[in-house]
Amino acid sequence: MDSIEDIFESSLNLEETHFKEGYDEGYADGLISGKEEGHQVGLKTGFEVGEELGFYRGCVDVWNSAIRVDPNWVSARLIQKYPISEPENESVSDMMDSLRLKFRAICASLNVKLEYNGYPKASDAGKIEF
Repeated sequence: MDSIEDIFESSLNLEETHFKEGYDEGYADGLISGKEEGHQVGLKTGFEVGEELGFYRGCVDVWNSAIRVDPNWVSARLIQKYPISEPENESVSDMMDSLRLKFRAICASLNVKLEYNGYPKASDAGKIEF
């Protein structure tokens, strides 16, 4: 009877062993995939934020050039305060909201209809006029 129990026990152990090996391999693959995906998401998000900040900075530069009477009227102070080298800073979202709000207020006071819609897609390239 012991030999029959040993056969069943070894079968159960074999299943457990394969299960553990599969789990370990899946976990290792998940770590690699997760790091790669996290890197891609971070790169995309960072690019989008940098692109939007660049848009606002460009607007400030143009407005400062156009308004020689009072060059401090439109300031790049909010853009310069943005913690570019601190992506985990919790105030980043609040700062972006503040930048967007200030941008809208300046556009309204200048009676300019201008908003940031993101970088033009390749499919929109034919629609751009100079």
